Amino acid sequence: MKEKRVLLIRKNESYLVKTGQGIFNTRSGTINLSELVKKKIGEEIETHLGKKFRIVEPNLKDFFEKAFKRGAQVILPKDAALILAYTGIKSNSKVIDAGTGTGYLAIFLANYLSEGKVITYEKDERFIKIAEENIKLSGLKNIILKKKDVTKGFDEKNVDLVTLDLKDVKKVINHAFKALKFGGFLAIYCPTVDELLEVLDEIENFSFSKPVIIESIVREWKYEKTLRPKTKGLMHTGFLIFTRKV
Repeated sequence: MKEKRVLLIRKNESYLVKTGQGIFNTRSGTINLSELVKKKIGEEIETHLGKKFRIVEPNLKDFFEKAFKRGAQVILPKDAALILAYTGIKSNSKVIDAGTGTGYLAIFLANYLSEGKVITYEKDERFIKIAEENIKLSGLKNIILKKKDVTKGFDEKNVDLVTLDLKDVKKVINHAFKALKFGGFLAIYCPTVDELLEVLDEIENFSFSKPVIIESIVREWKYEKTLRPKTKGLMHTGFLIFTRKV
């Protein structure tokens, strides 16, 4: 196996590891990374305590949870997945994402758009550097990162979807309207009710369809001796507004 990132998994543990030289510590013992290089995907490797890990190919979920850097609040998968569900974009769609933040949403969408692309905008140099690292780590080639203040407008026209997650979002809605094709979707993430109301008022100034507003709340359940909901869950993160250029 060439040097690369692999996922080591067993029943109650998983680690995203870069093969190569050195020792990697797990709760079940240490792993010699030079031995890991000799292994193939699907094979097992033992720790010094004799505990076995299966070697598998990591996917985007593994990178989100174990490798990508965060420098700002991100749109979580529970909300990002709803953008796909409520817009129905195709795998060859062209998408504008603003602002990039650390690139989570752009990467999530680009992974789905196997024949399309995501053009993502960010003006903060601090976030751009982190986003560039995360995009490189993802291995995706269909993301274009632009440094630009989107209150000045977008460069693209006739796109299928525009996503907005940034301050002063109401100042960008007119530019989103111009960039969208007829029938294209606008998806806006609003963390507070105050911002939500401002956005709804601004949308009324353009030829958009009646907005759909949703909030996603996720709570996992725990099964040990009994079945019960976990004490903590992913509750309010933000509101999602969906509307369409008509």
